[in-house]
Amino acid sequence: MYAILDIETTGGKFNEEGITEIAIHKFDGHTVVDQFITLVNPERPIQEFVVKLTGITNKMVRTAPKFFEIAKRILEITDGCILVAHNTSFDYRILKTEFDRLGFAFKKDTLCTVALSKKLIPDMPSYSLGKLCKSLGIPMSDRHRANGDAIATVQLFKLLLAKDTDKRIIESSTQYIDKRNVQKKLNLLLEEAPQTQGVFYLQNENNKIIYIGYGKNLKKAVNALFLKKGDTAQKIQEKVASCTYEATGSELITQLKYHSELALLKPKYTSLKKQKGLKEPFAHPDMILVDTGRTLDEHAVVLIENNQVIGYGFTTLAFQEHRLDILKPLLTPIEDTAVANNIVKTHLNSKTVQKIIRL
Repeated sequence: MYAILDIETTGGKFNEEGITEIAIHKFDGHTVVDQFITLVNPERPIQEFVVKLTGITNKMVRTAPKFFEIAKRILEITDGCILVAHNTSFDYRILKTEFDRLGFAFKKDTLCTVALSKKLIPDMPSYSLGKLCKSLGIPMSDRHRANGDAIATVQLFKLLLAKDTDKRIIESSTQYIDKRNVQKKLNLLLEEAPQTQGVFYLQNENNKIIYIGYGKNLKKAVNALFLKKGDTAQKIQEKVASCTYEATGSELITQLKYHSELALLKPKYTSLKKQKGLKEPFAHPDMILVDTGRTLDEHAVVLIENNQVIGYGFTTLAFQEHRLDILKPLLTPIEDTAVANNIVKTHLNSKTVQKIIRL
């Protein structure tokens, strides 16, 4: 679980800033399940240059709650979460400073979308939130206001999760595990499983991925694995400490994602079957396959160039699907293998996609 946040401050000397606005979106890896947005009375004047940047004035925050009045709500919404922000060191420092003033030690694991973007989307002209979102076609509104920036960070983080093929984010996460009772532990893990199509990953107590699975309904797929009685299934049930999920929306994306990550990660308890056959050319060597996305306002896309499966991703705006310079940074690249080729060809032969864009 993640708490994706953005904070606006008064400006001023280091560690003497006050919070003027905060937005926190509790994110389960798929959807926002809770949110908290409010102006805050910083109990100190806002620097003039900050007023011009954010539009937040001293008059606007005069009747807003003070930090001690919202501290409990912040603790509640961030409980059990990893803090995520664009330049997390700033937002985390500001929160810690405010809680220190109240005599409370605020400690959280953090993830920074600036650092993650540099690793997962290299060679972008800028990694500032506004310019990065513009380059990726992520819509933004209310720039330099807490909720506008937080919403944009949620969309950026969704993209980073999808592109995190070696699961660096997942392996850095920690979750509570009741080791005294395996069944209770499995029930807790199962409660968090979404009823959506996608891929799931089981990690041991060292956060190493030991199993990858998939299903049209992830909760049913995980439950089926936890009910199995074989030796391998029993070992998985004993060793699993956490479970993470990635929704795909599309059966085609599910298959591509599952098989590519299986080959890349080689989890101990998921066998990789050898695939026979040669790559055969597609009916059209250059095309974009457009299918159902994870939400109603989203499309899943697969890019094929020169008869090679380049990658898959998700779009929310039509122009992203017609501009390769915008589309390619959104894609999770996959190795062009006979497996990927056969998955796409089999899907096109037996099922339909929403649209095929010939390039």
